[in-house]
Amino acid sequence: MNNTTFSPKASEIERKWYVIDADGKVVGRLAQEVAKLLKGKHKPTYSTHMDMGDFVIVINTDKMILTGKKATDKLYTNFTGYIGNMKYTMAKDMKSEDILMHAVRGMLPKNSLGRDMLKKLRVYAGNEHEQQAQKPEVYEF
Repeated sequence: MNNTTFSPKASEIERKWYVIDADGKVVGRLAQEVAKLLKGKHKPTYSTHMDMGDFVIVINTDKMILTGKKATDKLYTNFTGYIGNMKYTMAKDMKSEDILMHAVRGMLPKNSLGRDMLKKLRVYAGNEHEQQAQKPEVYEF
């Protein structure tokens, strides 16, 4: 009996394209599902040290829901590194695409692997996307 641990090779990874409609979805729960697909945790061959994930297209982000008073109270900070140069942006002043990207980025690993995973995410405010040639599957949750 073979007692070795299965570790997939980079050439054996099969990547699919998924499209998710964000209409009426809560931002955090949507970001959680997107991060799961980008990491590849839905696959039985998931491995933490490899990028196993699929490509994800999110449409209709302008119809996402921010629960509670997040639209008026939530602040996004950006620090350039210079003294006194902390920038604050309220959620209502940001584009919906940026809000989702920020939420998903926070759920991915904070290293080069996470940056590679984030490159497989496409976010659109409207109903149209540019990846029809990849024939994406509709992902429901």
